[in-house]
Amino acid sequence: MRGIGLFLVLLLGSITAAVFAFEPLLDLQIAAYFQQPDVKDLLHWLNPYLAAIRDHSTALTVFFTLLPVCSILVKLIWPQGPMLVPARAAFLIIATFALAPGLLANGILKSHWHRPRPAAIVEFGGTQAFVPWWDPRGACSRNCSFVSGEATAAFALLAPAVVVPSPWRYPAIGAVVAYGTGISLVRVAFGRHFLTDVIFSALFAALIVWLLHGFIYRWKWTRLTEASAERLIEKAGLALRPKRPSSQTG
Repeated sequence: MRGIGLFLVLLLGSITAAVFAFEPLLDLQIAAYFQQPDVKDLLHWLNPYLAAIRDHSTALTVFFTLLPVCSILVKLIWPQGPMLVPARAAFLIIATFALAPGLLANGILKSHWHRPRPAAIVEFGGTQAFVPWWDPRGACSRNCSFVSGEATAAFALLAPAVVVPSPWRYPAIGAVVAYGTGISLVRVAFGRHFLTDVIFSALFAALIVWLLHGFIYRWKWTRLTEASAERLIEKAGLALRPKRPSSQTG
């Protein structure tokens, strides 16, 4: 996730923004494909398997969120003990999930970018008007379409992937991209999101991972060594310990 990572994110973001700005109905046409009777029949047959994938996706997200949290909690309780997850990796993963699916996707965009979901628009039997990705003035009032929280969480798994030791790092990143793409396509196929919703979910998550990784690992004015990151947790753990009352003499 160094320069090439940022370049790919910005390139894909620019292409997506331009294509769907000039052809906003392309989003609608892609969503309409999954509303065709034969496609819907296939999706209905696949539904139990796709539902299982979604359940496992939630479990995977919870696991990768709780593991670094538990690692830090153990270190706070036993400051001199070893870390279950390297301290810098724990900071990166926790911050990514807090900022990407937590704050940006669910806290800001889905609550304030009022784009209706495909199933809610008039073209697919709903009551609301279609709006392109760049227009936040839709009729949706809450839990709206832009962006996908689940797709953002899936691509937030780039955080643990980018700190996997070599030579497994790039295969891990590729696996997360494939996994996130699969989760995103499931959301599009079932009419829960437009294609642009999930593309921007991926881009926002990847950009946040790139920025946090630079802040913690790469940029010389902010980066931490593993030892200094552990010391921060140790100091916090020692500060949280109850102070023993001083003995009185005389």
